Amino acid sequence: MGFRAQLPVVGVIALGGALGAVARYGATLAWPTPAGAFPWTVLTVNAAGCAVLGALMVLATETVTPPHPLLRPFLGTGVCGGFTTFSTYALDTRRLLAGGEVARGMLYLSATAVIALAAVWAGAVAARAVVRTVPERRAR
Repeated sequence: MGFRAQLPVVGVIALGGALGAVARYGATLAWPTPAGAFPWTVLTVNAAGCAVLGALMVLATETVTPPHPLLRPFLGTGVCGGFTTFSTYALDTRRLLAGGEVARGMLYLSATAVIALAAVWAGAVAARAVVRTVPERRAR
């Protein structure tokens, strides 16, 4: 597939990424993390993004009617990718460890991974429950 054919995909990923990054930035402005404190905002943002991604993957791959082909790149790669942040997670961990907060840093390091995986699972389970309650479209 040529570059021109990929332009719509690149466009929706860029748009979604911008929206996700702005939402994450807004969350950090609304709930800033004081120096040396546990980074609850970034942990919450990453968990929420993982839950949405888990639900999205179910809706994109396990439903009778597949979604629009640009929805998954827009929401998954774009919005969720821009909203969640591995780099800030790594930076916050380093900041805690460098500040002598070894226990807090290690807790954050491990808790984020466990919570993120649990959030993906929970999002998928919730989406499957919703998908099961929606009646299938019958051919007329």
